[in-house]
Amino acid sequence: MKDLGVSYLDLYLVHFPIALKFVPFEERYPPGWNHHSTPQPQPDMLEDNVPFEETWRAMEKLVEEGLVRNIGVCNIGTSMLRDILNYAKVKPSVLQVEMHPYNTQEKLLRFCRSRGVAVTAFSNLGAGSYVALGMSTMEDSCLNE
Repeated sequence: MKDLGVSYLDLYLVHFPIALKFVPFEERYPPGWNHHSTPQPQPDMLEDNVPFEETWRAMEKLVEEGLVRNIGVCNIGTSMLRDILNYAKVKPSVLQVEMHPYNTQEKLLRFCRSRGVAVTAFSNLGAGSYVALGMSTMEDSCLNE
C-alpha cells in the first residue's frame, strides 16, 4: 500500500482460487504463470497445498485490521462461493467472473443476487486472454479452419 500511496484499499480480490507457490520478488516480478528461468512450450503453475479457507481467513484479517474495506473473489462458481459463505466471518462483497453474451452465467448471477454478492464481469466481449497464453483449444480449432 506504501507503493500505491494509500492507507487502505476499497476492494481486494483473490484473483484465482488455486494457491501458487511464492516466488520472491527479487527472482521474478510479477511471478506470472511460468516459473522457469527459460521459456517453456506450455505455461504452467507451481501449485501450493493451501486450503482456500486459509486464504480467506487472511483476507478477513486485512478487513479486521482496517487495511481493506471490502474483500472478494474471482473465477469461482456457485459451489465454491456457497462454501466460502458457509465459513466466512466477512462475506465476499464482490465476485468477478468471465461474463459475456456467449457466457451469461445466469445461475451464478442469480445465486449472487440472492446472497447479496455484487458481480463484476471481465472479458465482456469474449475471452481472448487464453488464446494469447497458448492455453485455448479455441486457438487450435480456429487455426485448423
